[in-house]
Amino acid sequence: MASVPSLASNVQQRLADALTAALPEAGAADPLLRRSDRADFQANGILALAKKLGGNPRELAAKVVDAIDPNDVLEDIEVSGPGFLNITITDKAITETLAARAADDRLGVPFAAGSGTTVIDYAQPNVAKEMHVGHLRSAVIGDAMVQILEFTGEKVVRRHHIGDWGTQFGMLIQYLIEHPHELDHKDGVSGEEAMSNLNRLYKASRTLFDSDEEFKDRARRRVVDLQSGDEETLALWQKFVDESKIYFYSVFEKLDMEIRDPDIVGESGYNDMLDETCRILEESGVAVRSEGALCVFFDDVKGPDGNPVPLIVKKSNGGYGYAATDLSAIRDRVQNLGADTLVYVVDARQSLHFKMVFETARRAGWLNDKVKAVQLAFGTVLGKDGKPFKTREGETVRLVDLLDEAIDRATAVVREKAEKVGLSEQEIVENGRYVGVGAVKYADLSTSAVRDYKFDLDQMVSLNGDTSVYLQYAYARIQSIKRKAGDRSPVAHPELALAPAERALGLHLDQFGEVLAEVASSYEPHKLAAYLYQLASHLTTFYDQCHVLSADNPAEVVENRLFLVDLTGRTLHQGMALLGIRTPERL
Repeated sequence: MASVPSLASNVQQRLADALTAALPEAGAADPLLRRSDRADFQANGILALAKKLGGNPRELAAKVVDAIDPNDVLEDIEVSGPGFLNITITDKAITETLAARAADDRLGVPFAAGSGTTVIDYAQPNVAKEMHVGHLRSAVIGDAMVQILEFTGEKVVRRHHIGDWGTQFGMLIQYLIEHPHELDHKDGVSGEEAMSNLNRLYKASRTLFDSDEEFKDRARRRVVDLQSGDEETLALWQKFVDESKIYFYSVFEKLDMEIRDPDIVGESGYNDMLDETCRILEESGVAVRSEGALCVFFDDVKGPDGNPVPLIVKKSNGGYGYAATDLSAIRDRVQNLGADTLVYVVDARQSLHFKMVFETARRAGWLNDKVKAVQLAFGTVLGKDGKPFKTREGETVRLVDLLDEAIDRATAVVREKAEKVGLSEQEIVENGRYVGVGAVKYADLSTSAVRDYKFDLDQMVSLNGDTSVYLQYAYARIQSIKRKAGDRSPVAHPELALAPAERALGLHLDQFGEVLAEVASSYEPHKLAAYLYQLASHLTTFYDQCHVLSADNPAEVVENRLFLVDLTGRTLHQGMALLGIRTPERL
C-alpha cells in the first residue's frame, strides 16, 4: 500500500497552494506549519512574507485564507495576532486519515526503497575481555538505529568492529602453547563458562608475563609471528576469537539482540589493507613522515602545549595504529560495500580521533559530497551518585550482572500483579525478562545519546513516569480491552464527532511516520521514545475521559473508540519493536 500523507502535510500543501494563489509575487513560500496549543496547527510563515513584500501581515493572512478552496479537511482558520493562522482540522479528516493508516500493515509509514546504503558500526566488544556497562550504549543505540533505518527503507550493513588484534594476543597465545589444554572443553559450553575460561587464562598469562622475563620475550616474539601470519599462531588466535564469540552471543541474546556471524568484522579483518592504505596516504601527500612515523596534521587540532597533535597512521617502529585500521575500514565500506553513509556508534570521548580520521578520509577522497561519515557519539552511564557507574569495589560493572539484576527486579514487579491478571509461572519469567531488558534499553534510548544518564533500576522498573514499563502496561491494557470487547470490532466512523481526548490521541497517532522520518535522518532514537511516551500519556487521558466499552454508548461510538485503541496498540507495538523492546500481551 502507498504511504499515507499526514494531516500536517495535507494542511501544509493546501496552505502553500493558497499562498501561491493569493500572493504570486512571493514565489514558492513555506507556510511554516507547526503543532499548536491554541488550535490543531499554527502557520507563522506570513510574518516573514510581509517583511519581504512590505505589506500588512494581517491583511496578507486574510488574503491567504480567502484563497483556500472549500474542503473537508480544514474546519476553521483564524487570523491571530500579527498574522498567525490558527488552524483546526475536521473530525472527519482525522478519523479518515487514521483509517487509512490502520488499513496498512506499516501504519502508512513510507518505505523509501533504494534510498541508500548505510553501514552502522556498533556493539564493539573485545576478544578475551568481559563486556561491561560501557558496552551497553553502543549496542542498544546501534541496534535501534539499525531497526529504524531498515524500517524506513534504507539498506543497512551491520558491522561489529570487535577488538581482536594487538600485542596482548602474543601473551595469551604463548601461554596457550605452553599450557595447551586451557581452552579445551566439550561442545555446548555456556557464555559464562567461556568467559570464565578466558578470564582465568588472561590472569594466569598476565601474572607470568609480569614475573618471568623469558616468557615476556617469548610472548613478544609471538606477536611478530601473529602479525606475519604464522599458521600455528593464527590457529591459536582463532581459538580465542571463537571462545569469545560464545560469550558475546550469550550476552547479546540476554539483551534480546540478533548478532550475526558475517556482521562481525574485527580489527583483524583489515590487516591486508593496512600497507596499501598507508602507501596511498603517503603518495597522495595526505600523510607525511615525522620523526619516523607516518602522520596526518591538522591546523585546528593542537595539544595543551599549543603544538599540532597528529593522527599517527603508522608508528616509527613500523607498527600500525588504530587510525590505519579505521581508515582501511572506511575504504572497505565505501569501495567494497558501496556505502554512502557510515555511522559510528562510539563513545563521545573518542570524538577527536574520529574527527581526524574522517577529515583524513575526506582529504584522501574516500569521503566526499556523496559519501558521508557520522559519529553517533554517546555519553557515559552514571551511578545514582552522578559518578561513572562502578561496583562497590570501584571496578567496572559487568554487563551480565547489570542485566540479571534488572530482570530480577522486573520479575518481582510482574509477579506482584500476576495473580490479578492470571499469569502462569512461565509467563511471569518471560515477561520479567522482557520488562527488565526493556527497562534498561528504554532508559538508555529515552535520553539524548550524547548526554550522560543515571542508571537507577528503581526508577527504570517503575510503573509511573517515563519508563518502558509504563508503555508496556499501556499496550497490555489495550489488549485486555480488546479481549473484553468480545464480538464488538474496531471500526472507524468518520461521521462521528470526536471528544477532545479522542482528537488529541488521533492527532498524535498521525505523527508516527513523521517522527520516524526525523529520527532516521538525525540519528536520534530518543525522539521516538519521547513520541511513544506521549502516545501512552494521551491514551491514559483518553481512558479517563472516554469510556470505551460502556453500555451507555451507541454501538458506533464503541466501535470507533475500539478503533482508536487498536491503532494506538499497533503503533506502540511497532514503535517499541523499533527500539528493540518487547510488548507482552498480558502484564
